[in-house]
Amino acid sequence: MGSNPLQKNLLEKNYTQILKRINIAQALQSKKNKTCLIVVSKNQSIESIETLFKLGQRDFGENYVQELCKKAEKLNQKGYTGLRWHFIGHLQTKKVKALLNDVNCIHTLDSEKIVLEVHRRWSELKSNQRLPVFIEVNIDNEPTKTGVLPEQVYSLSQKIKNLNSFDFQGLMCIPKRGSSSRGSFARLLELGKTLPCPELKLSMGMSDDFEIAIQEGATHVRIGSEIFKSS
Repeated sequence: MGSNPLQKNLLEKNYTQILKRINIAQALQSKKNKTCLIVVSKNQSIESIETLFKLGQRDFGENYVQELCKKAEKLNQKGYTGLRWHFIGHLQTKKVKALLNDVNCIHTLDSEKIVLEVHRRWSELKSNQRLPVFIEVNIDNEPTKTGVLPEQVYSLSQKIKNLNSFDFQGLMCIPKRGSSSRGSFARLLELGKTLPCPELKLSMGMSDDFEIAIQEGATHVRIGSEIFKSS
């Protein structure tokens, strides 16, 4: 499963450098939010995840249900407890049941249909717990991208808030490639301020723009390529 593990000393060097860059970006942020680093481990080896775990990393993000579940099972068998799995890909209703056994947070709720399916399945599985979730927003109104449009966010947030399965965290976005991501992040923050979410969290920023995202209020950044780069 996944690619060959990155040389341990290089992986440690990359990871340490990212943590330093996050700290510098946080120092420039007016609100001084603490930023959660989610390491995007899509297509990466179990050995690489083990290396990062030993360095103190606990939050990992996956785009595909099957890959997340297989990695979670294998790492549990090896005694790596305490990992928090974040689902950051497009979620299909037929995959919800399998995902919920292992996931700790879903960042990509994007329709009433998927909200109701996750609620139904989670109620059956863990009725005494609430699942942390984000709404994925198509912040730049791209016709080929998933996520709800900005004008649909409030309505969907109300549905989520009215279901006791969820701990509504806030909003997630991926800005349009080649555009000014700072403007997109700023709009997501303003949109979030209109929601019934007293402790708004923003899942925004990836390898090429996470520092800007943190400066604009990100509480969660999703970084993969800068950590797993081979040079």
